[in-house]
Amino acid sequence: MSRDASTTQTFADDDYVFRMGWGELEQLQEACDAGPYVVLDRLVSGRWRMGDISHVIRLGLIGGGLEPVKALKLVRAYVQDRPPLENLVLAQLVLGAAVAGAPEEEVGKKSEAPGQSDPTKPPTESSGSEPSTATVPSSASLPSRSGE
Repeated sequence: MSRDASTTQTFADDDYVFRMGWGELEQLQEACDAGPYVVLDRLVSGRWRMGDISHVIRLGLIGGGLEPVKALKLVRAYVQDRPPLENLVLAQLVLGAAVAGAPEEEVGKKSEAPGQSDPTKPPTESSGSEPSTATVPSSASLPSRSGE
């Protein structure tokens, strides 16, 4: 199952889909002379550079399906012509979704096929199964390996 790292955010004059795939992350790395996680760390820690914000937003728009020329025009008008802090949180969200997954995504949860249950969950009363009363032996009662 592939993870969708896109996020829809209100930006400029509308709601836009932002997504940074492998190619956009490589472009960001080249543009910012730092790996994506280093750029994210700078954005979160307050050590960001001007280009960190604008490149993330522009590449996120392009990765989300916007034409590169329109993305550049939006970034010039709504990022580069505005105070940087107006778009800092947006850049954090876009790059955070790219490297760690979108916040609304349930990481690690697989969808269950009908009739299948999650083996890590204890059985419910409606399952008809009795809960296990078996105990796990402690390490003191396990046989030791030779040479230890």
